[in-house]
Amino acid sequence: MSTRYRRLFVWVEGEDDVRFFNKIIKPKLQKKYNFIQTILYATQKKGKIDDHLRSIKAMGADYIYVADIDNSPCVSAIKQETERKLRNIDKDKIIVVIKEIESWYLAGLSEIQSRKFKIRNFSATDTITKEQFYDLIPEQFNSRIDFMVELLKTFSVEVAKQRNGSFRYCIERYNCKDSENVGNDR
Repeated sequence: MSTRYRRLFVWVEGEDDVRFFNKIIKPKLQKKYNFIQTILYATQKKGKIDDHLRSIKAMGADYIYVADIDNSPCVSAIKQETERKLRNIDKDKIIVVIKEIESWYLAGLSEIQSRKFKIRNFSATDTITKEQFYDLIPEQFNSRIDFMVELLKTFSVEVAKQRNGSFRYCIERYNCKDSENVGNDR
């Protein structure tokens, strides 16, 4: 009896999203898919994205399209706007990050790690913006990317699920129940 070859394409907006999904989400989905590709869409034309979505559907593959809520009033508004732009998208395949991907990076930071980095410990990160995130970067880091990489090394999925509703939704929606932490909480 042969099992079906399963493919997943994860559409993300920017390089920070690519880094996050490849380190945190992709490993949890590899048990369900034979092939996972993360695709950066910010620099692509809408027509090319639409054509690619149509091809993905035609081959019977799965996809996730990740969008930040930014300043939209609600998740439904972002999904509707995305559907208007991309006629081949299925709104059930859209994951909305609240507020921006930086909020997900901070969500997985344990209280112990917050003390280590000498930054505020957040009980919820849903309202964190890119600018607020940048203001938190400790002086010992040469760049935001260095800081983000360090956050991912000790990222706790369980902590993040408690601190960010859109992260929790993503994990639960795609059945990433494996609660192993990528790093450790020390």
